[in-house]
Amino acid sequence: MEPPEIVQSGELFDLRRKAPYVAAALVNRVAMFGWFCDALSGVDALRWREIPTPEPGPGQASVAIAAASLNFPDLLIIEGKYQFKPALPFVPGSEFAGTVVAVGPGVSQVAVGDRVASVGGTGGFATHALADAGQLVALPPALPFDEAAAFVLTYGTTHHALVDRAALKSGETALVLGAAGGVGTAAIQIAKAMGARVIAGVSTPEKAAFCRSLGADATIDYQQENLRDALKALTGGKGPDVVYDPVGGALTEPAFRSIAWRGRYLVIGFAGGTIPSLPLNLALLKGASVVGVFWGDYVRREPADWSRVMTELGVWYGQGRIKPVIDQVLPMNRLPEAYARMASRQVRGKLVMTNA
Repeated sequence: MEPPEIVQSGELFDLRRKAPYVAAALVNRVAMFGWFCDALSGVDALRWREIPTPEPGPGQASVAIAAASLNFPDLLIIEGKYQFKPALPFVPGSEFAGTVVAVGPGVSQVAVGDRVASVGGTGGFATHALADAGQLVALPPALPFDEAAAFVLTYGTTHHALVDRAALKSGETALVLGAAGGVGTAAIQIAKAMGARVIAGVSTPEKAAFCRSLGADATIDYQQENLRDALKALTGGKGPDVVYDPVGGALTEPAFRSIAWRGRYLVIGFAGGTIPSLPLNLALLKGASVVGVFWGDYVRREPADWSRVMTELGVWYGQGRIKPVIDQVLPMNRLPEAYARMASRQVRGKLVMTNA
């Protein structure tokens, strides 16, 4: 079945203007559309099709999706390379925002009509999704759906990493690898909001200029510069106090060898494609820590703290200290195009898909 028309010809859907009407357009549907993954073989296995709109069960809510963002795990999960492997077929899309249109028995956290965001693992690349009510975050009225869909996972992960796991202090230096990507741009903003000096590691001169426009104090193009030499020069030989690493691969060891005494190395993910190994004597010699950041399990195990953090991030957003960086807003029926852009490493910030 062909995807339904989602935008007017030649015009991207303006969520800030039309978002209040999204739920009204979708709430009475007896069917939903979604991108279903039928095999773990990549984007070619995705098919847009229609099924009856599922009814929420106990503890669940049904959300009419206004916007969903594409994250690197969404690429890995349809290739069978992610640690979480849902049963086939499934709808990918780990982060989305929209309006609650139905609730199941026992749900008190949200009500029909609430504007919410969710990070639930799957389901976002569709017109509707079921979510555990406890995973839904109420949205401030001023936060539009497109930015909300690019907010919870990216900024939640980064706050947990820099504030909770690294205890980054004002005046310290943070090295952000993959700094032009979704979590990288959030890390620049949050580290600067905490009073840190930020060095952005990137792969092109254009991305370096982009990160400086977001507030990075210095940049390193590690395709053109030796990472260790550049860090030594930029820190007077001391090294960064905190390394925020969503990339992994070949960058990990030189970055860790450059870390300051009592430095904290944050393991965020492996967008570089390989999981690196570190000689543990480096941690001993540097008095340094290798710190894992598993935001999904943090949310599950420490829900009260997660709720507090999201409230704090909402305040920072309202103060203008942080703001999601959106690379492109595309209609949901162009999801394969968005996947291709992410796979080619072109994305700066977040890719957002929208429904109308």
